[in-house]
Amino acid sequence: MRALVIYCHPSPGSFNSAVRDVVCAKLREAGSEVRLRDLYAEGFQPILTQQELENYLDPEHNAKPVAWDAEALRWCDTLIFVYPTWWYGPPAMLKGWLDRVMLPDVAFLMPDPENVTIRPALQQITRLGVFTTCGASYWLTSLIGAPGKRTLLRGLGYLCSPNRRSVFAAHYLMDSSTPDSRTRHLDHVERKMDRLLAPM
Repeated sequence: MRALVIYCHPSPGSFNSAVRDVVCAKLREAGSEVRLRDLYAEGFQPILTQQELENYLDPEHNAKPVAWDAEALRWCDTLIFVYPTWWYGPPAMLKGWLDRVMLPDVAFLMPDPENVTIRPALQQITRLGVFTTCGASYWLTSLIGAPGKRTLLRGLGYLCSPNRRSVFAAHYLMDSSTPDSRTRHLDHVERKMDRLLAPM
């Protein structure tokens, strides 16, 4: 397996970092080659520039500003996100990564005379994992529609293999979490990773 882990949190000591460590440990335990992209620590620039927008539909130039990420997306067969949910969605940093990296001829193919809608270009990705924390409860997040979860598991998931295996885990009510709830959640993440990495 070739795993790309997109990690997004500004605080090095956050609980999300513990989730990330469990995810990476399980991947390496399974013999996966792992590439970790720490968006905050590596100073990723999340703002889509005017020049990038003008080159958006040009496959010869659109990926040059994000060449490492585009190559890593094409390389991986396992894609995992670890991030906090803020205002029911991913942080602006992660949204900016999606804006800049999920490009035509990288993540999807644009419509053409024979195809009226976009087509997936990441069908080598057969495993998709999403791990997050939420200040809100499960019920309130569900009432709002869980836009972050839908963006990644449905929107991005559509671009991956139709036979992909997907897992999702969230620690809800994170702001009132306890040492016990956090320990239980890390155990839950381990079980989700075991399911994700099981033979297909």
